Amino acid sequence: MPIGGAVTPHFDPRTIEIDTARFQAREAEHYGVIDVGSNSMRLVVYDDLSRAPFPRFNEKSLVALGDGIDDDGHFTQDTMDRAVHAMLRFRAISDAMGVTRVDVIATEAMRRAKNGPDLIARIKAETGFSPRLLSGEEEATYAAFGVISGLFQPRGLVGDVGGGSLEIAEALGDRVGDRKVSMPLGALPVRAMMREGFDAAKKRIDDILRSDLPPMLTEPTFYAVGGGWRALARVHMAMNSWPIAVVHAYTLPAGEVADLAKSIAKMTLEEVAQLPDVPSRRIDTLSASAMVMWRVLRKLKPDQVVFSALGLREGWLYAQLDTDEQYRDPLIEGALAAGLPGARVPHFPEALARWTEELFPGEVQSDRRIRMAVCALTDIAWRDHQKIRASHSFARILQFPFIGLTHPERAYVAAAVMARYGGKPAKLDTAAMDILSAAELKQAEFLGRALLLGHRFSASVPAILGQARLHIGAEAIRLEISADSDVPDSDAVKERLSQLAKVFGLQPEITVADS
Repeated sequence: MPIGGAVTPHFDPRTIEIDTARFQAREAEHYGVIDVGSNSMRLVVYDDLSRAPFPRFNEKSLVALGDGIDDDGHFTQDTMDRAVHAMLRFRAISDAMGVTRVDVIATEAMRRAKNGPDLIARIKAETGFSPRLLSGEEEATYAAFGVISGLFQPRGLVGDVGGGSLEIAEALGDRVGDRKVSMPLGALPVRAMMREGFDAAKKRIDDILRSDLPPMLTEPTFYAVGGGWRALARVHMAMNSWPIAVVHAYTLPAGEVADLAKSIAKMTLEEVAQLPDVPSRRIDTLSASAMVMWRVLRKLKPDQVVFSALGLREGWLYAQLDTDEQYRDPLIEGALAAGLPGARVPHFPEALARWTEELFPGEVQSDRRIRMAVCALTDIAWRDHQKIRASHSFARILQFPFIGLTHPERAYVAAAVMARYGGKPAKLDTAAMDILSAAELKQAEFLGRALLLGHRFSASVPAILGQARLHIGAEAIRLEISADSDVPDSDAVKERLSQLAKVFGLQPEITVADS
């Protein structure tokens, strides 16, 4: 059963493994993406052009290109100057960081302005960057790729609300569907509509959606991309004291999101400013973003909304990868990046993955990848004091910016690693444990206790671990040690085996295999 009660997605079979040698052989090079949007221009420098890149530097400049277009449809001189100034700073930063490649992508405001080509030419001349002007359909495609890159086999409609436009595309596992559209329903134009009258704005938005929004023919999930919609998620999380601060993969019933969006759409700026955890830079446009969400959900009628922190930039990055790299699992790759560099024996997580293979019969790929990630993180806290290893590893993993996992899966991984360090996740006084069912929590503890036993028996040496196997019966769990092994058990090993057996009320046994 997938963690969190999610439906197992349909997808092509592919290998879900820990490949330590391949990971260690990789030579990372910094890679940058500059998104020239209608409201802001942002530079993100990633640690590598890879399946699970971590941002090393992230800076936004509120140039507001969309607001800087005059009545004749041209960027004003001041707007162009501010845009070039921001790009010069991005050039200096990326050069100083030794970034080997920086891609620049421009969107709706640059498409709309009559002198957009002039600004692109000036940026190229003064900074050396060569902006790529995306069409509306391309923007929708890359936003959907962003969702595909950050979630496990997503299926549904992706909506990306920006400063100037709303893009819609289909996410179909690991590809983007044919139906995609760009509509002038970004936060800035919708804010302008709302200033002319709330009801008139609502009608105009509905008319555009009725004309252009494709029906939801995929699974009934709407993936919400864009800073304005992430701000809605942050407000909801704060209102409900959600125990995980990471917005990515936050999932809600669509009706609940629609109710919140409707409420915020009708608020004054002063009321928006009083919302919990609302980003200050979103106060002016949050009602507009909420209005679009409300009307989109009313038209599509999905079952649930999944918020994605990955969008256009990450989708562009994902599209630059070769097929083999795209097919790698983002959670496992991220867990390897977080866990292997500091591990005492980098090859040991791979050995643990093999060692725990038989503990979960009938394991599907969506669950296997979670187990692989836990194994990759199994040595993440060995340098900490032993009294805080369990609690600190739990807190760190729960809030770590991993991608490719849901919030219940995030809680599962954190609980399993906590148990690996001897902690008792079931006794934690935290709402994070309420995300998991009792059965899921027991399974996480069982996996963690098995890893703890594996570390203790083998001293984290793969060759020693290979001399023993775990067998689970109806009444007992047996540690079977090879007859050829020259490493006998110990009181500490027996204690760890007893802790493992206790999770499911089994009897612990240690035997020596027949030679």
